[in-house]
This record gives sequence, structure tokens and C-alpha cells, in this order.
Amino acid sequence: QVQLVESGGGLVQAGGSLRLSCATSGRTFSSYGMAWFRQVPGKEREFVAAIGWSGGSTYYAHSVKGRFTISRTNAKNTVYLQMNSLKPEDTAVYYCATDRALKRSVVASSWHEYDYWGQGTQVTVSS
Repeated sequence: QVQLVESGGGLVQAGGSLRLSCATSGRTFSSYGMAWFRQVPGKEREFVAAIGWSGGSTYYAHSVKGRFTISRTNAKNTVYLQMNSLKPEDTAVYYCATDRALKRSVVASSWHEYDYWGQGTQVTVSS
């Protein structure tokens, strides 16, 4: 059974930083790409960042590029999202997800390319 558990969310002032973590189990973590998405009530799930299975490739949404950094530690089966210079519009529930394809050659950014999801962690940025 594949499980993903996010942590690290919270309340922060604009301009502040948070680091999200996503611990996984039940799958060979090092063979799958990982991604972070976010969702605000009433809006569609939005891609944030993704990292390839080897960690060598990353891809970011335009809205977060230069402020957020995705990384992974395969020895700990964990993916991270370092969020700096946070803005009120970053407020959302953040979800991590694992790619449905084994060792995909390119980084995926569409939600339907990910098959397992965590429960989400709330990030609130106050102005």
C-alpha cells in the first residue's frame, strides 16, 4: 500500500518561508518522479513543482519559479518543497503526489500523470 504523508504547513507572514516534507512508503521511491500541487477551495488543483525520479530534473510553475525549490532524498523516501518569499496568493492546501510511470524520462506536470496523493497540508500566508 502506497502512502504519502505531508508535513510542514502552517501560518506565515508574507515574505516568510516554510519547508514542506512528504514522506512516502509502499513503493520504490527512487524509481518515481514526485510533484507538489496545491488547491484553493472552489478552484482547480494547480501544479507547483515536480522532480524527476533521479533528482536530476525539476520543473516549476511560473508563479513559483525562483521562490520555491523542490528536492528529494531517496535514502529517506522523502520529497521537500522549500518555499521562500511567500505571498498571500500562495495560500492553499499543498499535496504531494507520486508519478504513475516508472522512471519517466521527462518531468510530468499534469495531475492525471500522478496516481498516489497525500492528504494535504494547509499553508496560509497572511498579508
